[in-house]
Amino acid sequence: MSKSTSSFLTTEPSDLIRAANLLRQGESVALPTETVYGLAANALNPEAVRKIFTIKGRPLIDPLIVHVADFTSLQQVAEYDSRLEKIKSFWPGPLTVVLRRKSNVPDLVTAGKTTVAVRIPAHPVFRQVIELSGCPLAAPSANPFGYVSPTRPQHVADSLGNRCPWIVDGGPCQYGLESTILDLSSPDKVRLLRFGPITVEQLEEKLGKIEIVTRQENQAEAALAPGMLDRHYSPHTPIKLIARGADLPSPSDKTAYLLLSRRLTLPTSENIFYLSESGLTAEAAPQLFALLRQLDQQGFALIWAELAEPQGIGLAFNDRLTRAAAR
Repeated sequence: MSKSTSSFLTTEPSDLIRAANLLRQGESVALPTETVYGLAANALNPEAVRKIFTIKGRPLIDPLIVHVADFTSLQQVAEYDSRLEKIKSFWPGPLTVVLRRKSNVPDLVTAGKTTVAVRIPAHPVFRQVIELSGCPLAAPSANPFGYVSPTRPQHVADSLGNRCPWIVDGGPCQYGLESTILDLSSPDKVRLLRFGPITVEQLEEKLGKIEIVTRQENQAEAALAPGMLDRHYSPHTPIKLIARGADLPSPSDKTAYLLLSRRLTLPTSENIFYLSESGLTAEAAPQLFALLRQLDQQGFALIWAELAEPQGIGLAFNDRLTRAAAR
């Protein structure tokens, strides 16, 4: 982890104005969203965007999500698609849509593609900063590329240190998982590129049957949208996966067990960690990345992590764990 020399800004109006001014000046600022903390920069300023890649150590082939305030702002960076009308109830919120890009969007943002990923975030702090800055904000997760996403302001400071001097402290993130990514760049096709808080079931109620891009296809499509690489969201400690409710492997002092909910049949152990008392995936998901970070710092040689039921937000939960476990 990097030694932190970050400055925390509050959510008071004066600090949010300061954050917006920094962004207008081409600086990067870590901001809270309802999903994870994002490392924001003016999406229309190529030099500001380049700083994001430098700070994160992110490859230039990985595109960024552009965050805008509303539908009018969206049309400044992307071609409007009439299918957006069917899903507008999910915005503001944790849904990213891939659309045809406008020519003013720098190639750095889109990895040179003809498409751009856009989102209208719901977090009130992020929305205020967008409006105060007057510019769309590119904002991938505020962590070193490939590492566990940050869901607390201290996570950003711990992992980016003096590379990210400004962090707006908006407290813990609501969902703790990155946004759902939907691809509308083809007029005759709707594809789900990444599972997230907006579920397949919710989207299909609005759009009909959706093609789900598999992990294998994700590799071929990795430059279309962020978070599609096979190995991602990974702690340094190796992870192995167990099915929901399965028996645990033999205990070891150097092994941690990350379970979805408390099991009354298990003895109390300093090596067993629970994400939820209820067992509800929606309750467990916001704790996942924070607990993975905690375990990564405790010197374990291995983490056994329990998968959720593969439905609803459990698909997003399992997707993140599967990518975190890839080696």
